[in-house]
Amino acid sequence: MQETVQESDLLIKDGEFARFRDFFYRKTGIYFEDSKRYFVDKRLITRVKILNYKTFREYFTHLRFETDGKELEQLINAMTVNETYFYRESYQFDCLVNSALSMVGKGKTANESIKIWSLPSSTGEEAYSIALYLMENWPGINDYDIELFASDIDTSVLEKARRAVYGKRSVEGIPLTLKKKYFTELSDGRLQADNALRDCVEFTNVNIMDSQAMRYYRNFDVVFCRNMLIYFDDKSRRLAAEAIYDALAPGGILFLGHSESMSRISSLFKVIRFPETIAYQKA
Repeated sequence: MQETVQESDLLIKDGEFARFRDFFYRKTGIYFEDSKRYFVDKRLITRVKILNYKTFREYFTHLRFETDGKELEQLINAMTVNETYFYRESYQFDCLVNSALSMVGKGKTANESIKIWSLPSSTGEEAYSIALYLMENWPGINDYDIELFASDIDTSVLEKARRAVYGKRSVEGIPLTLKKKYFTELSDGRLQADNALRDCVEFTNVNIMDSQAMRYYRNFDVVFCRNMLIYFDDKSRRLAAEAIYDALAPGGILFLGHSESMSRISSLFKVIRFPETIAYQKA
């Protein structure tokens, strides 16, 4: 007869939580404050139950010593928060098409492309918003080859981004004319981006704290990294800033979230004051 697992056996002790927190921090750069304890415990216990372990200690041992990284991937997907919508902080997209692209486009030859990176991509709303702005509002769209990439540590949101199916809340900021032009309404009322829009973006999985993986992300002219650094502590923010700096081309421009400031994190970047907003530039 199968042994019944008691709920009390699944409780995570303070010492176990501290060890897990350090482990997850080393892997992702995300540090969970004590105020997040309920959120973290709930998701950990869910994973323990799914894998049919009797205690958290058994699960944590599996997590630390697994060789394929599959459970860590599942846990990262469970722990990361991905809430966004189209045209969020749209003044930065106005800045992109009205000011930033003309700056990074100077000196580009006919066979050189402009590379733009959305990180973290979440479910794709930011990257597709950039594509819409470029196609609808940028006069230089026919003069340059644009490469638009979007990346996230969460593999589950990347799959959603590639499918590009969105509820009403996600798309309510898009003008009606563009919804009709670039989206198809599904039977359940959700909208799916058409192939022309979806083909504009290449989605990839990356952990910004993985220095080996980040070596393949180089020479970006523009990076949108909005509302990611707020989840890191000071050390992780500095490491992330260095990784983004290395990913940018000389003169490349970085956009952060409205509550974030690179000036308090790293001295590598130069502050740029555009008419629309503040951004940061690789010297």
